[in-house]
Amino acid sequence: MSRPPLDFYFDVFSPFAYLAAARIDALAARHGRTTDWKPILVGVTVMKVMGMKPLPDYPLKGPYLAHDAQRLAKLWGVPYRPHGLRGHSSVKAMRAYVWLKARDPQLAKDFAMAMFRKLWTKGEDISAPQAWAGETQALGIDLAALTAAIEGEDVKQALQADVAHAIAAGAFGAPFVVADGEPFFGCDHFWMLDVWLEKGAWTPD
Repeated sequence: MSRPPLDFYFDVFSPFAYLAAARIDALAARHGRTTDWKPILVGVTVMKVMGMKPLPDYPLKGPYLAHDAQRLAKLWGVPYRPHGLRGHSSVKAMRAYVWLKARDPQLAKDFAMAMFRKLWTKGEDISAPQAWAGETQALGIDLAALTAAIEGEDVKQALQADVAHAIAAGAFGAPFVVADGEPFFGCDHFWMLDVWLEKGAWTPD
């Protein structure tokens, strides 16, 4: 009997979600598992639900996290360049992901990766659909149809429902993985996820 997919909660706004997205499918495949990429908005979970500031804005912790992202990228061989943008938003890109996923999950995943790369390797703002023209054309996505869809109430409510589902599942940030009911926050916990997928239990080596 096939085992359920790993629930991978992500927001293209997060550099650590980007690093995780570059590895999660291969990690799952090593254990004969698949993944289900699920949207979350860190602006909702971190700032509204937990009442915290954006993590990069914290003294001491912010610089540490910036350094940690760069060294993880080097260790894993993932192209990465901090962008330094301010006032940008992933909301419309995440709405686009929701709309695409309902039609073609693989295409939606390809779109998400294109947005990750645009933001975290090219340093380009992803806030507005007009900025996605090159990526959508390369993926064969009708940008006009996508732009119209993400301004509709149905897609807005669908993303809100997905974020509420993520919160109900315990996801408070990105990346967040749930495997067989076991939660893992952050790509720095992927080694624990690897152990869980191999053993299904917490036992010493």
